[in-house]
Amino acid sequence: MTIRLALAATAAILMGPTAAQAATVYAASSLRDAFPALDGSQTYSFAGSNDLQLQIERGAPADVFASASPTEAQALFSENRCERPVTFATNILVLLVPRSNPAHVRSVNDLAHGARKRLAVGAAGVPIGDYTRRLLRKLHLTRVLTRNTVSSEPTVAGITSKVALGSADAGFAYVTDGRSVGSRVKIIRLPKRAQPPVRYQICAVRRSGANTSAAHRFISLVTSAKGRGVLKHYGFGLPPRG
Repeated sequence: MTIRLALAATAAILMGPTAAQAATVYAASSLRDAFPALDGSQTYSFAGSNDLQLQIERGAPADVFASASPTEAQALFSENRCERPVTFATNILVLLVPRSNPAHVRSVNDLAHGARKRLAVGAAGVPIGDYTRRLLRKLHLTRVLTRNTVSSEPTVAGITSKVALGSADAGFAYVTDGRSVGSRVKIIRLPKRAQPPVRYQICAVRRSGANTSAAHRFISLVTSAKGRGVLKHYGFGLPPRG
């Protein structure tokens, strides 16, 4: 019995720090490559920011929330469900087309003319969907959402997947997601004047049983020089320090 207790105690000592350091991170799907590359020891759940917000409001066991827009993180903060969010990354919107580009889309204006296209767009309420609609309004091209065959996607990953597989002729996504599918798509840049400010925010979730210390360590890592370097490597923009 003494030997068994000693072994159990030793195992607890060996396993304890690792378990204590791990956080459950709920993050926007556009972070699905960067976050695990930064720290693979955490438990991740990637989905649309609005969906993750709803899950947290319903009591999901998240310790950290990282959203692709301030809207969701600030809503949780106003509900006292997370600590004050901080901006840790930025992004820009691009138009993706399959590498073979069978619909011959060369600019966003091509979606407003000629034959109807199969267009993948983020659903309304999802950050990428809302950003896309803001960009199209600035370009006076909202008609592309009515004259084409549009599929509304719950995550940006769904958009990139459809374009990469050729199920869509074009899709609006973040430049980081275009890079993640590499040679399977072509990236068409969109006018800088129409770009909405895409800001990612992160916060420690307030809930009973939350691993707050692990959440703070992860957030510190994301905002550290190492974290900023990884985010930059994956194509994200960086807000000013401090």
